[in-house]
Amino acid sequence: MQLVKFKSEHIEDILKIENACFAIPWSRASLEKELSNKMAIYFVALEDEKVVGYGGMWHVITEGYITNIAVDKDYRRKHIADAIVKKLIEYAVEKEMIGVSLEVRVSNASAISLYKKNGFVLEGVRKEYYDDNKEDAYIMWKYLVDRAVLEKEGIV
Repeated sequence: MQLVKFKSEHIEDILKIENACFAIPWSRASLEKELSNKMAIYFVALEDEKVVGYGGMWHVITEGYITNIAVDKDYRRKHIADAIVKKLIEYAVEKEMIGVSLEVRVSNASAISLYKKNGFVLEGVRKEYYDDNKEDAYIMWKYLVDRAVLEKEGIV
């Protein structure tokens, strides 16, 4: 498996994964827009030239915001999502971000476990965040700078 930057030729495979994984999948137009979004960085996981997973985030000033991570159901439990999360964190460190955040469904135990394993901590809840069923979302953060320093400077 290799991780490469997202390109237009990956859209078809990503759309299949989106539609299989999410109740409210991103559209082709949304994915195409991310290709020209200067804040966006996306990586795709390739296995024999096939997209088997992908993930991305927005670089907003000094923070990263993970927008999507998904893996084809036939390739789960092979550490692909973990590799994608690690790659996004690596990118955030390279760009000297103070941290990375995301929202995750409170019922998504496997994703929550993945994020905790990678150093994310629960920081809050967004009530009725998901439109399809009004499920709450956990807000999780991974701080890349000592939190005490951020608190001292009034950042968090």
